[in-house]
Amino acid sequence: MHIECNDRKGAEKVKKPVIGISTNIIIDSGGMFPGYHRSYVNRDYIRSVLAAGGVPVMLPMTDDKEAVKQALSLCQGLILSGGQDVYPLYYGQEPHRALGEVCPERDDFDYELYRLAREMDIPVLGICRGAQIIATAEGGSLYQDLCLIDGAFKHSQGHSPSMPSHHISVEKGSKLHDIFKAERIAVNSFHHQAVSEAGANMRVTARSDDGIIEAFEHRTADFVLAVQWHPEMMYASDEYMLDLFKALVDNCK
Repeated sequence: MHIECNDRKGAEKVKKPVIGISTNIIIDSGGMFPGYHRSYVNRDYIRSVLAAGGVPVMLPMTDDKEAVKQALSLCQGLILSGGQDVYPLYYGQEPHRALGEVCPERDDFDYELYRLAREMDIPVLGICRGAQIIATAEGGSLYQDLCLIDGAFKHSQGHSPSMPSHHISVEKGSKLHDIFKAERIAVNSFHHQAVSEAGANMRVTARSDDGIIEAFEHRTADFVLAVQWHPEMMYASDEYMLDLFKALVDNCK
């Protein structure tokens, strides 16, 4: 499905790609409905897709695989959004004491979205947790906490989401380099886990100066790209980040 709108002259119709965004569950801790479950996604994802020329659609978390398939069939692209830690038993590890909150129900949902997106051959952008979902879906693994890595920087800045926290080096010849036209950029950072192995089908395309994997892409797919930082929080003030969402939208066309 495409959304059609008239251009300024009214002479032609421009089709905007629909970008599905995986959602999370938030549980009310107070108010009128304590314990109430709500589907949500941070508004920056919506705004970044709109700014890039796409039409954002929230994909509600469910274990109904047929509903997931039909919902994704309405989309030309997919964003796997950030959130909880990935359940370590899903990638063959026992839980480390530093493991944060997990949600196996959401893991199942995101894995199914990724599987279907690959089956449909639609562009995928994985962000933070979404990148870790892609890595583990492709047979890779994670560091459950950065305390397991000697010399790791602080990768959870904890404030000012639009502010860059550290630099990354981008590999020449990668899709990410084609998008940014730069070998070194500054990114924000809100993660305590990291990808240790991206999977045999994936090519690592960016690292921070402490060696942490910051981006990777599928070796053969037209557009399956994963980043460890949160570009949606920087798109309004950083052209690199907006260009990343524009690349997703453009590849949908």
